[in-house]
Amino acid sequence: MWRRSLSSILSSAQPVRLNGSCSSVSGKKWTRPGGFDTALQTFNSLSRQKEPLILTREGVATWYSCGPTVYDHAHLGHACSYVRFDILQRILSRLFGITVIHAMVITDIDDKIIRRSWEENVSPSVISSMYEEEFKRDMLSLKVIPPAAYLRVTENVHHIVAFIERIIQNGHAYATKEGDVYFDIRSIGDRYGKFVGAVDSQGEPGDTNKRDSRDFALWKPSKPQEPAWKSPWGRGRPGWHIECSTIASSVFGSQLDIHSGGIDLAFPHHENEIAQSEAYHQCGQWANYFLHSGHLHLKGSAEKMSKSLKNYITIKDFLQSYSANEFRMFCLLTKYRSALDYSDNSMLEARTSLGTISAFIHDAQAYTRGQLQCSSVQEALLWERLAETKSGVVKALADDFDTPRAISAVMNLVYHGNCQLHPVAKCDGAARSPAVFAAMVSYIRDVLDVFGIDMHSKEADEVSSRGSLEGVVEQLTRFRSEVRAFALTRQDGQTKRALYPERMSLLKACDALRNDLAPLGVLIKDRGSTSTWEITQRVQDKDQEASS
Repeated sequence: MWRRSLSSILSSAQPVRLNGSCSSVSGKKWTRPGGFDTALQTFNSLSRQKEPLILTREGVATWYSCGPTVYDHAHLGHACSYVRFDILQRILSRLFGITVIHAMVITDIDDKIIRRSWEENVSPSVISSMYEEEFKRDMLSLKVIPPAAYLRVTENVHHIVAFIERIIQNGHAYATKEGDVYFDIRSIGDRYGKFVGAVDSQGEPGDTNKRDSRDFALWKPSKPQEPAWKSPWGRGRPGWHIECSTIASSVFGSQLDIHSGGIDLAFPHHENEIAQSEAYHQCGQWANYFLHSGHLHLKGSAEKMSKSLKNYITIKDFLQSYSANEFRMFCLLTKYRSALDYSDNSMLEARTSLGTISAFIHDAQAYTRGQLQCSSVQEALLWERLAETKSGVVKALADDFDTPRAISAVMNLVYHGNCQLHPVAKCDGAARSPAVFAAMVSYIRDVLDVFGIDMHSKEADEVSSRGSLEGVVEQLTRFRSEVRAFALTRQDGQTKRALYPERMSLLKACDALRNDLAPLGVLIKDRGSTSTWEITQRVQDKDQEASS
């Protein structure tokens, strides 16, 4: 369905072979690559603007992403980046028919891992193995599709040593007598500084024997009690940046379509990856597109969520309160490049959106089965709205993966569907239109499935049930409020405006209902002549106990 509709919506949907050569690129300017035009536009950090997404091979996207440094629990800041790029990859594969070959590195040796191993009095491999497995479980719990390959740094050190040797041979790195190897920034002239801020940087701290303060480590000697590997420069271990260049090249060679990561990695990490890789391959443009996701902030804070700032929420703790579907909807409501403000209110917005969709699916299915009697439906209007939604979603996602606009189109379709579902007590013999509602439900489920939200799952059923329960509580509270208002009516002609004595039993019954519902997790609060209500976590806990 998706692939057939694409050509009719996007005028240039058929892949077009273009001319171009990686080796012809020079300096900092991004050059449009040769290959196959996907008819999509994406924001490329290398050019700092939207560019046509052109792939080296027809129907295939090579994609490399920086994985975690496994020394601690993964948090929501990590989840935000990985879920967002998982959504983008799903859009490419499931909507536009592009096979995504994704590789990710696991940094399993690093200063932070070594420090943690000393604190815990265990080997670094124990620390890295434990947190790597936890990271993978967290990703699965968030429904992130695993990459085609996870690659560990420690299993690729021999490749890294060979990679560094080639860079030295090509005249772009040098070794010191202390056993360090540094990349020579001056050797590439004005090619360094593809990302904002790189030119004025003072570089990384290091040996005073560096030729330029911006030079960065490719290899460093290991200190006593640190893990070490043999190399031509003595026993040591890789620098941070070289691992990604080596491993990405070992999988994809000298040409990479897409490289992704958080915006904080653009400089110096991705800048240095580019310098190393292009020095190794003697290539002018190693990666054609860099996609960067925005930071996750706690509401009211200008600082990103990070372990160093101790302002993070672990993925495991988050999933105690919210679901993977809800987190995905939270991510979808903002463009992947934008910063995200995390708060209970923003998660409530995501939950409400899912609940609205789920409630519509429930009602539409009831109508389709003949269990919900409605007045006459404007069927032609709904078919028109469905066609408009399909077109709008594809156009939005082809325009730099604009998920907020796509979700808005889906919610608009739900709104028009709800406008046509007018329940009536008795069937008036009007013609029914179940097919259009069945088509709407099928489409909504399909498009949410593209984003990794499963409306067939038990979780979706729970959202639907919660929505139905809330509807029951709303009606019950409204009925109780009307009875209570009747009971509180004052007698006319009385000096103190007394209540009607015969209605006192109704008032007591209203109070008894409120008190009886409280232990069940439904809290009704009387505020003058009106009442408010809320469902607490306790009612959900009871439901879980009953199901188990």
